[in-house]
Amino acid sequence: MVTRLAGAAAALTFILGTIVIGGAWAVGSASEPDRAARLAEFRRPDAIPFPEANPYSQAKAELGRALFFDPILSRDEGRACATCHVPSLDWTDDQPRAMRNDDAPMAVRTPTLVDIAWIERSLGWDGRFRDLESVAYVPITAPANMDMPEALLNERLNAVPRYVEAFRRAFPEAADEARPVTRSRIEQALATFQRLIVAGPARFDAWVAGEPGAVSPAAKRGFDLFTGKAGCDSCHSGHSFTDGSFHDIGTASGDDIGRGRFFPTSTALRYAFKTPTLRNVARRPPYMHDGAARTLAEVVEIYDRGGIDRPSRSRDIRPLGLTAREKADLIAFMESLSDAGADGPAHKPIPAEPPRP
Repeated sequence: MVTRLAGAAAALTFILGTIVIGGAWAVGSASEPDRAARLAEFRRPDAIPFPEANPYSQAKAELGRALFFDPILSRDEGRACATCHVPSLDWTDDQPRAMRNDDAPMAVRTPTLVDIAWIERSLGWDGRFRDLESVAYVPITAPANMDMPEALLNERLNAVPRYVEAFRRAFPEAADEARPVTRSRIEQALATFQRLIVAGPARFDAWVAGEPGAVSPAAKRGFDLFTGKAGCDSCHSGHSFTDGSFHDIGTASGDDIGRGRFFPTSTALRYAFKTPTLRNVARRPPYMHDGAARTLAEVVEIYDRGGIDRPSRSRDIRPLGLTAREKADLIAFMESLSDAGADGPAHKPIPAEPPRP
């Protein structure tokens, strides 16, 4: 009888020790078939998506690139889109919060433009922008940013022959117009260029493609944690490692309520902010919507603690109880998501056909 009970206890211990938690084994690393299935969920797509209302063209993308880097879009010609979205800094900046034109900080950090083509709706940390086309004129016209009235911008660009010709090439319907520069065309050109800002292949992608030695053992363990015990993939999902949605991770406080500003009766959206992509994340500190974390180690600590326990906090946020090695492994995995370096559309020719990522 004692022997049978001991055997049953041992069997129960084994079963409990191998229950799947969040898709990864609770002890040790994920099984190889399980890991392979999860890796497939992060495979890069075959093409960059462009909306039917603003299809891709080389001329439009070239025009968008010219506008993006030209301070002519600001009233005093002192700021351009690239002032905050710096290519060499992975299309953000290195400040905790974006800087106004008087050098005072704004409310939130400059979001990266990397892989923005796959975020179709509700852009910005609080989702205030309907789509990518609707983003441009907020910083362009904001008095604390580029401070450029719409009418003045149209007048200024319509007075520049090279821009007049560029708009006519980019928008064939404007070929015979004396003043082809309009707000909607500026928005479409800028958005077309920005959709080309795509992270390049990373070591992680080579691993997904079948090269087992492309990432370190620590990064592999980190991936198992990311998709298992830590549950990071509940929000950082898909090839760009974002669900494009909004979550309260238990850090913001006071009147820093994020998406809740637009949905004041929603409990779930109070203190909720956009999930950022993790592509090239190791290269673009500081982190969080307000730049509160200086390093990835600080970010991991925030999630390990579980944040403020309140009704709005995401159900996926909880104390994790990570060990020192597990924290290091998560960081090693996130470091494997960096591409080889700056080689985006700012540094190479715009293709004639819609490019592949």
